[in-house]
Amino acid sequence: MEALDYHAEERRKAEFDLEEMKIVWAGSRQNYEISDRMARLVASDPVFRKDNRTMLSRKDLFKDTLRKAAHAWKRIIELRLSEEEAHMLRSYVDQPAFTDLHWGMFIPAIKGQGTEEQHEKWLPMAYKMQIIGCYAQTELGHGSNVQGLETTATFDPQTDEFVIHSPTLTSSKWWPGGLGKVSTHAVVYARLITGAQDHGVHGFIVQLRSLDDHSPLPGITVGDIGMKFGSGAYNSMDNGLLRFDHVRIPRNQMLMRVSQVTREGKFVQSDVPRQLVYGTMVYVRQTIVSDASCALARAVCIATRYSAVRRQFGSQNGGPETQVIDYKTQQSRLFPLLASAYAFRFVGEWLKWLYADVTQRLQANDFSTLPEAHACTAGLKSMTTSVTADAIEECRKLCGGHGYLSNSGLPELFAVYIPTCTYEGDNVVLLLQVARFLMKTVSQLGSGKKPVGTTAYMGRAEHLMQCRCEVERAEDWLKPSVILEAFEARAFRMSIACAKNLSKFSNPEDGFSELSPDLLEAAIAHCQLIVVSKYIEKLQQDIPGKGVKRQLEILCNVYALHLLHKHLGDFVTTSCITPKQGALANEQLRLLYSQVRPNAITLVDAFNYTDHYLGSVLGCYNGNVYQRLYEEAWKDPLNDTVVPDGYLEYVRPILKQQIRTARL
Repeated sequence: MEALDYHAEERRKAEFDLEEMKIVWAGSRQNYEISDRMARLVASDPVFRKDNRTMLSRKDLFKDTLRKAAHAWKRIIELRLSEEEAHMLRSYVDQPAFTDLHWGMFIPAIKGQGTEEQHEKWLPMAYKMQIIGCYAQTELGHGSNVQGLETTATFDPQTDEFVIHSPTLTSSKWWPGGLGKVSTHAVVYARLITGAQDHGVHGFIVQLRSLDDHSPLPGITVGDIGMKFGSGAYNSMDNGLLRFDHVRIPRNQMLMRVSQVTREGKFVQSDVPRQLVYGTMVYVRQTIVSDASCALARAVCIATRYSAVRRQFGSQNGGPETQVIDYKTQQSRLFPLLASAYAFRFVGEWLKWLYADVTQRLQANDFSTLPEAHACTAGLKSMTTSVTADAIEECRKLCGGHGYLSNSGLPELFAVYIPTCTYEGDNVVLLLQVARFLMKTVSQLGSGKKPVGTTAYMGRAEHLMQCRCEVERAEDWLKPSVILEAFEARAFRMSIACAKNLSKFSNPEDGFSELSPDLLEAAIAHCQLIVVSKYIEKLQQDIPGKGVKRQLEILCNVYALHLLHKHLGDFVTTSCITPKQGALANEQLRLLYSQVRPNAITLVDAFNYTDHYLGSVLGCYNGNVYQRLYEEAWKDPLNDTVVPDGYLEYVRPILKQQIRTARL
C-alpha cells in the first residue's frame, strides 16, 4: 500500500524548488530543520497515536491527553529541547491540552504583568512545571466586556490579604482551558477593591488545588464545563468553571508591575505605564495569526491532495474521468484558500517582528507604536481566524461526501479550530476596536500628527481621495503598485465615509452604534490591506530557489485579485476602480488559476506536514485514498461484530413482525 505514490505525476509538474519553498514557509532554514525534526519525532512515537481519538469516550480521551502531555514533557527533558523545540513538539502532538494554557497564557501573563520579584518566585516553578497554571478571565456572564467582570478581590488591611469572591452565579469563571481538572494555579482577573473604592479589573495569582493530593483548596469550587462541539476535537481540553467563597491570598500575589496596593491599603500606579498590559495581548494575538496559517494550510493540503485523486465525469471513449482539481469551479474555490494560507503565513512572520519591535520600544519607554500595534493585531486576529474557520468548512465541502467522514480530518479540524473566533476577543468586537482606532486616526489627520505603521497610508490622504486606477488590460493587474494603490484607496475612502457619517450624530456613541456594520466593513478593508501589503513586501526580499519567487508572486496576485473580486462592490462604489476594470481583474484571476494548477500538489507539500499531523485519509502523502478509506472503515468498533449488539432485542422483532401493541 505504501509503495505507490498516486501524486508522483503531479509532483513532476512542479516549476519550483520544493526544498527552498519549505524553507520559505518555515521562515528560515533553522525553523524548517527544527519543525521537520519535531514533526517526525512525534509521528514515529506510538504514544502520540491519534487515529482512534474520535472513538474514545470523554473520560478516556481526557486520560489519553494527560498521558500524551506527560510523555511530551518526558521527551522534552530527556532530549534537552530548547523552548522553541518544545513548543514545536507540543504543537505536532496535535491534541489540545492544559499545557497550551500553561505555556501560552499563564506564563506570559506573569511575565508581562508581574514584577521582577514575582518573576523570581513564580516563573522558575512554572518553567519546571512544579505548578501548572491557567488564565481565568472569562466569566459565565461576561467575556468580551472585561470591565464588566464581577469577581471581586477586596483588600483586608488587618491581615494584609486579598479576599477573592464570586458574588453572583454569573461571576463564576467559565471556559478557562486547563482549569477543569488539572491546573494547580490560575491568574485570576477580578475587580480590585480597597476601602469602598473599585479600581477596576486586575490580575491575581491564586492557588486552586493542593500540591499534595490535588484536591480543591477551601472556598474553591472547580470542575469541567462539559462536552463541546465535535467528537474528539477540543474535548481533550478540560475547560473549567470556578467559584470563590471568600478565598484569601497574600497581598503580594496581585500582579503588580503596572499598579500596586501598599501594606496600608493604598492603591498606587507604578512608574510602568498601564499600556504594558497590551504587550501581552499583542503577543497572544500574533501567535493566533500564525496558528491560523497552520490550520488553513492543513485543510488546504487535504482538499488539494484529494482533489487531484478524485475523478468525476468527463470520460471520453472509456478513458479516465476528469480530475476534480481540473474543474474551474474547484480551482476558484480552492486556490484562493491556498493563496490565503501563504498570505497569512507571511503576515504572521511580520507580526512576530512587530511584537519584538514593540517590546523593545516599551523597554525604552517608547509607547508611540503601541496603540497601532494593538489595533493591528486585534484586527488580524479577527480576520484570519474568521477566514480560516470558514475555509476549513469550505475544504470539507470541496472533498464531497468523503469530507464528512471523521477520518478525512476535516470535521475534527473544524471543531478544534472554530473556538478561536470567540476566544481572546470576539471577532466582531475586535473589529469594532479597530474601527475606533481608524476613526481616531482619521480625526487627527489635520492636526499634523502623522499616522504610523499600518495606517501610514492615511498620511497620503489627498492622493488617495483623488487617484484613479490606471488598469487598461488584464495583465495590468499583475503590477504590485496598482494592486496596492487600489487596496489603499478603498480602505481609506471607506474610513473617510464612516467618519463623515459619524460627524452627523450629536452623540458619537449613538453614531458608532448605528453605523457599526459600515465600521466593520471599513475595519476589514484595512486588515485586508495589511495582509496584501505585507505579502508584497515579502516579495521584495531576496527569495532563493528555482522558481520559488515566481510561484509566490502568482499566489500573491491570486490572493489580492480574489479579494478584489469578492469585495468588488466596495472598490466600485468608492470609485477606486470601474466595473470594466473589475471584469479585467476577474479575467486575470482565471488565468492565474491555470498557472497555480501544475504546482498545486507541490505547493501544499511545502507545508511539510506528516501524515500523522494531518490525520487525514483523504490528504495522505501518497494519495492512496480509496484503499485507506476501505481499511479504516473496518477499524470502527461498530464492525467488531457482524451482527450488531441490540439486534435480538430491537431489530429481529421488527423483521419477524413480533412487536405487540399495548392495550389502552
